[in-house]
Amino acid sequence: MPSCPECGSMLLYKDGSRYTSEGQVQRYLCRQCSYRFSEPGKSYKQSQTNTKRQVCELLTEDSKNLSATELKTVAGERKDAADLKGKLVQFAWHLQKQNYTPDTVRDYSVGMRALVRNNVDVGDPEKVKEFLVGFKRSETYKHVIAAAYTLFLKMQGQTWEQPLFRPCRKLPFIPQERELDDLIAGVGKKTAAFLETLKQTGARMGEISRLTWDCVDIERKAVTINNPEKNGVPRILNVNDKLVNMLGTLPRKSEYVFGSDSKSTRSSLYYRERKKVAYKLGNPRLRKIGLHTFRHWRATMMYHETRDPALVMEALGHRSITTTMLYIHLEKALFKTENSSFQVKATKEAEEVKGLLEVGFEYVCEKDGLMFFRKRK
Repeated sequence: MPSCPECGSMLLYKDGSRYTSEGQVQRYLCRQCSYRFSEPGKSYKQSQTNTKRQVCELLTEDSKNLSATELKTVAGERKDAADLKGKLVQFAWHLQKQNYTPDTVRDYSVGMRALVRNNVDVGDPEKVKEFLVGFKRSETYKHVIAAAYTLFLKMQGQTWEQPLFRPCRKLPFIPQERELDDLIAGVGKKTAAFLETLKQTGARMGEISRLTWDCVDIERKAVTINNPEKNGVPRILNVNDKLVNMLGTLPRKSEYVFGSDSKSTRSSLYYRERKKVAYKLGNPRLRKIGLHTFRHWRATMMYHETRDPALVMEALGHRSITTTMLYIHLEKALFKTENSSFQVKATKEAEEVKGLLEVGFEYVCEKDGLMFFRKRK
């Protein structure tokens, strides 16, 4: 790696390439002074055209000075643009060093680029405030930009009074189980196994994407989430025979169950297949089913079956019950007309216990030598 000819720093970024008559030349951007230069040691062929040019007699001294001033202005603007670009690259690298997730680094980088794209002076916090107040976008998007700018100033040892934006969280779409099954049946083999895993575990897309074969216990019919997202809790989740059979037919070409495709590649493939299935079945509601919809559906149905927020919280890997309360609200809204009463049975005989479990009763607790079971009426 060469050193910066301006300040001598070895902290450089590769910043594209230049193609000349002699081949490709690497370009570099200094992280210290934002100076942009070409790979040293590369020579360029001189133009074969005649370099002797005649200056028009009409070019007066004043016009010469004006032309020089314009060139100087353009050069200054290019220098400022290079400096700003270097700061944005340095900002993304700073977030990575602070151990922010790749999704957060991407979102905050997009937020800062939105300011630059709209020609906002990022060196003046008041100008940024004026822009955000009049920016015709959602409160959530403006909140992300403001949070990104706060970290951008912090990186430079500065602060500002961040404007207050209140992100509005919309209630998620909860499809019917039949619609999920129709979608799973209509996509490809690998995508179908991926969607079925999302449906039965309620895990996030990224958690299932990083699922390795040693985390799948075929005999015990269990899946272990050892790489939770969003500071979640590792957990073991039970699955049924259908998913076990689907996973068993997948090729083991990688350490990852569903391959090493990126999240964007996997999402793009799913959206294309979803569109085809929705058109084929004539059900436009299927196009509203995102990859995270499976998690919302699983959490809502689990609370409807158990009425136990702690169990739902454990299955989803939440660290706070506040996040789980969203699904309790959804369940009450979706199933408000159904009877919430239970049929309760108590026994201590093994054969009776077996019979109760076979007809859908679930074990609740044991007291005074009796085991209590319940089933929703």
